[in-house]
Amino acid sequence: MSAPMPTGVHYHQRSRELALTYDIDGEQQSFRLSAEMLRVYSPSAEVRGHSPEQAVLQTGMKYIGLKNITAVGNYALKLHFDDGHDSGLYTYAYLWEMIEHRELWWDDYLHELKKANASREPLGIPLQRQ
Repeated sequence: MSAPMPTGVHYHQRSRELALTYDIDGEQQSFRLSAEMLRVYSPSAEVRGHSPEQAVLQTGMKYIGLKNITAVGNYALKLHFDDGHDSGLYTYAYLWEMIEHRELWWDDYLHELKKANASREPLGIPLQRQ
């Protein structure tokens, strides 16, 4: 199946999850991706580098959230994270790929953190924004 275009996008602040709704075979289906996963798998050059060897492992992102979401034409979303990161466009094809492989990608991320002796926890106490 080629990547469908979402029919709905909603951010759940409390759970810090992006809900993407799709019309699949005439049925509305919703999938959620955590802001943390979206941030650590950002398609930006800052995170991914210009080659796999240049990718930067993102740590301390457990409590990351979104401040804003901007539609980019009919093909992508720009996500504005509360740590200031907002580079990289999340194409609808990339978001669908993330949905399809979310368990595998999450396991890979946890494995890379362990290998690097790093943590999902931020180094300091996260400030609550009001």
